[in-house]
Amino acid sequence: MAVVEEKYDIVVVGAGHAGCEAALAAARMGFETILFTVSMDSVALMPCNPNIGGSSKGHLVREIDALGGEMGKNIDKTYIQSKMLNVSKGPAVHSLRAQADKVEYTKQMRLTLQNEEHLTLRQQEVSELIVEPIDGATKVVGVKTVSGAIYHARAVVLCTGVYLKARCIYGDTIQYTGPNGLMAANHLSDSMAAAGIGIRRFKTGTPPRIDKKSVDFSKMAEQKGDERIVPFSFMNCEEDIRREQISCWLTYTNEETHEIIRENIDRSPLYSGVIKGTGPRYCPSIEDKIMKFPDKDRHQLFLEPEGEFTNEMYLDGMPSSMPEDVQYRMVHTVPGLENAKIVRNAYAIEYDCINAVTLKPSLEFQAVSGLFSAGQINGSSGYEEAAAQGLMAGINAARKLQDKEPIVLKRSDGYIGVLIDDLVTKETKEPYRMMTSRAEYRLLLRQDNADLRLTDIGHEAGLIDEERYSCFKAKRKYIESEVARLDTITVGASRSVAEFLEAHGSTPLKTGNTLAELVRRPELSYNDILELDTDREAATEELLSSMTDIEREYCTRHISEITEQIDISIKYEGYIRRQEDQVSHFLKMEGHKIPADINYDEVRNLRVEARQKLKDVKPETIGQASRISGVSPADVSMLMLYLKK
Repeated sequence: MAVVEEKYDIVVVGAGHAGCEAALAAARMGFETILFTVSMDSVALMPCNPNIGGSSKGHLVREIDALGGEMGKNIDKTYIQSKMLNVSKGPAVHSLRAQADKVEYTKQMRLTLQNEEHLTLRQQEVSELIVEPIDGATKVVGVKTVSGAIYHARAVVLCTGVYLKARCIYGDTIQYTGPNGLMAANHLSDSMAAAGIGIRRFKTGTPPRIDKKSVDFSKMAEQKGDERIVPFSFMNCEEDIRREQISCWLTYTNEETHEIIRENIDRSPLYSGVIKGTGPRYCPSIEDKIMKFPDKDRHQLFLEPEGEFTNEMYLDGMPSSMPEDVQYRMVHTVPGLENAKIVRNAYAIEYDCINAVTLKPSLEFQAVSGLFSAGQINGSSGYEEAAAQGLMAGINAARKLQDKEPIVLKRSDGYIGVLIDDLVTKETKEPYRMMTSRAEYRLLLRQDNADLRLTDIGHEAGLIDEERYSCFKAKRKYIESEVARLDTITVGASRSVAEFLEAHGSTPLKTGNTLAELVRRPELSYNDILELDTDREAATEELLSSMTDIEREYCTRHISEITEQIDISIKYEGYIRRQEDQVSHFLKMEGHKIPADINYDEVRNLRVEARQKLKDVKPETIGQASRISGVSPADVSMLMLYLKK
């Protein structure tokens, strides 16, 4: 029987947030790429929370943008509310979060994919990996679809999300579908297992959607967006994306809610044993919250709009797999939701995924050459985590075809580096969620300086074009020049300076100080000291005159970001230097490479557990080996001694 048979450089399986970034990266690097999705309606779908960013996740989105990814640009086009979180704390934990118009987000990303040169978007279920033994190794050479069509490829990226043998569950109701009732992918898991890839089951969940017409907002607290809009993409400024925002609403559960859940806990699939998959610890269902934190008399709930042209509202904080009747009862106990109508039931979803320790840091499978994996299939949770992995998998699949070394971000390079290192090094027992506490070098890895950290890498990969790169270099030059200049200008303890400082609530000088030393004072900023900085206008004019028209326009439009960087660079200089010293020590460990053909059975005095873990993970450096759960500092010492010999 005749079947379709085509050739591509790279096949990407799954068009969620990971697949979109992987396919765009591969295509933009010049490779003919085909992106498969089970449904065009699932492209960049937000089946759960209608937002992008948030604590630590905002860092990931800005890093994706700095490397040349698409997520930041797309949410800037489609947000309906924007907020900077943790502003009462230091800049290391500031995180941008934006409510998205779900339908518009999907529509705009799909349009971007369809308009991308070298990229084909195809609705079809991939059912099989085609692998062959080549030069003594197992190599992927293409995929087959349920229709029997064959797509030959030099590399394949799996971004299957939560669709592999998915089933959605609430109460006794089990539907063998993917999220939002979309078709599950029921065949690929078996093909992966046949190729020697281990499969496990994870679980996540989503809350009910409420009809806006049935809500009494007078009993809730309104949550408005920020006055100042901070874009996710470094190519945008506030004026480019400012629009009218839509409010969210805050309410709470209460003891009546909790009592209904406790009375019916035996009907929850989580507690009855129906659900076998492991759920996320940091995003528990409402029934888990009530049972595990009995001392809490209430829990926050946010009612969030799903878009500008829909009445559906997302009840953030109440994911559940309770039966339908229980969901109605517990929702109706919440202030403002006494007469609420549920548009979509909450449900849990179980799905197949892999143990990411079987991947290299490049996100290529250790056992199958040319096969990469990204997103929730790797055991992570969240749109942002998926997109970050997808971008790196797409880049590295392309670089493999270029015969170049993969780009592997270190933990000191970015949150993306922390995310991927945790996944491939530390065996995660539940869906992994990014948090600021996971990053050891938080002060260096701020969201505001993601471009300064990563744009060089994005340009080297081929995802940052020359115009954007020249603008970036101009911005960096502006910041560095001003920081250096302020350190050379001294003001004396004159009456005019004393009056200025007193007017700003600052202590008068006893001796001369540099302008940089004044900026280090908590009550003063780079903009505040303009009156004392008499050379600034001339210095700025000279700096801008050395730039091209495009660079000058970029720096002028992004002056608020530039002044923020000048402030942070000066105010936190001591802390930044201390963390840079820590990174230097870390990089020494990362510089100790471990030969790929090492025989751990020859390393004396390794504990049995450490020996097995090292064989499983196959760390590429001593630094990575030291982070493997079950490998002690003594084991690392034995390994280093062996390598020296």
